[in-house]
Amino acid sequence: MAVDERTPLLNDAQEEVNTNGHAQNGVDEAACPQDEGAPKLQVSMPAVMSSMMLGIFLMALDGTIVASTYASIGSEFHRLENTSWIATGYMLTMTSFQPLYGKLSDIFGRKACLMCAMSIFAVGSLLCGLAPDMNSLVIARAIAGIGGGGVATVSVILMSDIVPLRSRGTLQGIGNVVFASGQATGAPIGGLFADTIGWRWAFIIQVPIAILALLSIGFGLKLPPKENQEDVKAKLKRIDFAGAFTLVIAIFALLLALDRGGNVAWSDRFTIAAFAVSGALTALFIIIEVYVASEPITPGHIVGNRTLFCIYMANFLMVGANMTMLFTVPLYLQAVRRFTPSQVGLTLLSNVIAGAIGSVLAGLVIKATGKYYLFTILLYFLSFVGNVIIAGVTGPVAFTLAGLCTGLALMNFGGWGSLTTTLVAMLANAGQQNQAVATAVSYLFRSLGGVVILSASMTLTQETLRQHLRARLTGADVEEIIKRVRESLSYIDELSPEVRALVRSSYQDAAQRSLWFAVSLSALTIVFAVFIKEKALPR
Repeated sequence: MAVDERTPLLNDAQEEVNTNGHAQNGVDEAACPQDEGAPKLQVSMPAVMSSMMLGIFLMALDGTIVASTYASIGSEFHRLENTSWIATGYMLTMTSFQPLYGKLSDIFGRKACLMCAMSIFAVGSLLCGLAPDMNSLVIARAIAGIGGGGVATVSVILMSDIVPLRSRGTLQGIGNVVFASGQATGAPIGGLFADTIGWRWAFIIQVPIAILALLSIGFGLKLPPKENQEDVKAKLKRIDFAGAFTLVIAIFALLLALDRGGNVAWSDRFTIAAFAVSGALTALFIIIEVYVASEPITPGHIVGNRTLFCIYMANFLMVGANMTMLFTVPLYLQAVRRFTPSQVGLTLLSNVIAGAIGSVLAGLVIKATGKYYLFTILLYFLSFVGNVIIAGVTGPVAFTLAGLCTGLALMNFGGWGSLTTTLVAMLANAGQQNQAVATAVSYLFRSLGGVVILSASMTLTQETLRQHLRARLTGADVEEIIKRVRESLSYIDELSPEVRALVRSSYQDAAQRSLWFAVSLSALTIVFAVFIKEKALPR
């Protein structure tokens, strides 16, 4: 088999294959992916890993910087009710382009795709810092998402190329430690910038880091040249542009419908039309993937596999539930508990640290035992318990910061740990020949969970807030107050003490609705995890 960037670059001297076609460790090849049969190619692991880890750090930094500053951004632009678009605008394009990057990296090579993605992310981040209004910021976030999707996907595919399957959980754990470091840095920095020099610097500071990562990839990432070069026209024909375009418009229409319904009315003609367009394009996307695309971004044999589908759905629900928590808790803390952005950033540190521990532990358990099934179910259960605690201490149970931090820690311990175990489970069940595509589809479902469920939960928050404010407030200026408090948190302090208390209690009720919605989704992850199939892992 020809060795190039499209084939696994495994380098593990212990994985010798005997003349009978079976690994010497006694594991039947039919029971596991054929890492042993992959070409043994020497690569510089420090150079490769440092290039990938810088990109992973940057993606993590971006996530918590946004989470700790989005309320300040919305208040400054007087568009607090639309702040979910700061996250969903990014995730919308990230979701749509991640499957494409899996195919593009197979065609054009991992390094070229990684450098292109990092460059696009840097440009998008710079535009975010310079955005004059909310619409411009959302567009800039969408540009950054095109790059962010590629950095995330190609980095994981590269890791799958280089590292033997049984050790992949450990490497994934190390990657998640780097990810945790980025999140731990981003949360307080974002809050500090929002409280001092301004939220714009939370985006601008990412540009020099992206340039550093780009230089590291360019000079440090040494991969073998591709063989069997095809002309550009032949390469482009292999890419499912129609499926990707249809998917992004379908999701965008759905987000518009949810946003319009929550902020205007569900019976509004525009809302209904957007839902109709989303449904029609979703049906068209399925037709393209099944009957038209020669190399679809969501192949039927991948999505239709029972174990892979259960893994994808569990990740879809878990990411959506945890993203809902990550964006609702800061809003609750600032609107109800009067936390500053800096205090919010520090509060989020507990879940970052616990997430890193959970991910590393998951990798070590898999490496030591070669098993992932029972541990995956346990991790999803712990994440569910964490979500219950968060919803409890912010509502029916007396609020304590220690309780909230404990819930956040359990949520991320289980969430990040399960991402590690399900990644190994997915690769084991997909087989070596489908690893790149299966990984890309996995990230598609993760991102869809974030963008769709987060948008739905924020719509639920705004709808509940609007209803409770109308039920509790009285007077001639009620509609103006409702409009202003949904646009900016700073306006709440201008109200009389009595009205202020009613507004804060309405924000609490709205947050509770979304948090318990996330709890219900988290419970479903356990159900899907039960149907994941255990496969023996090679040593």
